[in-house]
Amino acid sequence: MRSVRERESVGFAAARFFMMKNAEISAVGEVVVLQTDIVWQDREANLAVVGAMLEEARPGWGALVVLPEMALSGFSMDPERSADDGSGVRALGELARRYGVTMVAGVARWREDGAANEAVVLGPDGEEMGSYRKLHPFSPPGEGLVWRAGERIELFRWGGFTVAPFVCYDLRFPEIFRAAAAAGADCFVVVANWPSRRTHHWSLLLRARAVENQAVVIGVNRSGTDPAFLYEGASAVIDEQGAVLAEAGAGVEVVRAVVDHEAVVAWREAFPALRDRREVAALRVGNRME
Repeated sequence: MRSVRERESVGFAAARFFMMKNAEISAVGEVVVLQTDIVWQDREANLAVVGAMLEEARPGWGALVVLPEMALSGFSMDPERSADDGSGVRALGELARRYGVTMVAGVARWREDGAANEAVVLGPDGEEMGSYRKLHPFSPPGEGLVWRAGERIELFRWGGFTVAPFVCYDLRFPEIFRAAAAAGADCFVVVANWPSRRTHHWSLLLRARAVENQAVVIGVNRSGTDPAFLYEGASAVIDEQGAVLAEAGAGVEVVRAVVDHEAVVAWREAFPALRDRREVAALRVGNRME
């Protein structure tokens, strides 16, 4: 990770910035969401799908392109067959370089301390800017027994935005979003393999995270099936007041939206809910009323 700068403690953990070299600062940015039907444990097939979708979408230079969680393998509990050895991330970096975009992709990969489920950030130069490791493994299928949990919130700059990436089940834990917002985040990216039986939770929680943190939220789910689940997409881009700017259906789809950093700044200034918050750690819990 290059150009890393430590931030102050934000309650849950210290947040880190990883900065893109020579990043152009712009108030308005294009978001391109690739809602894919992930081919089960087939890296090359999934890279081909991503490449074809990018070729058709032709995102503008400097756009933010986002792929689902475990985009090269599907939500697998078998690291030996699904964890990337580095070649998949390099191939995604080449696609980011070819189209001149910043890319956030969910990737299962091998790390020095074992296999991890991460959101990897790639710059327009094709180089990895940094990565975020899922803080909350999904316990029902035993994800935490297979993939090592993260310990840190990570932030990166895209245009005028400070972006915090999260992964799937993390969406259910508002405290980490608030910690990221306290560290300066005004945009959240959530990459997911979120099953259809709980799609209504997905859509509701994405909007809740946007409203309570007065931030843009980009939620990217997959479509199709794997051996355990059915997925109905519903990827969405949501503005700082909870309005849905763009939303996908259930199938394979490219979703585009334009997000405005100045609108986020203006709303936070006009309605200062974040500024009015109190530190929960400083509050006392009273005795139960009888």
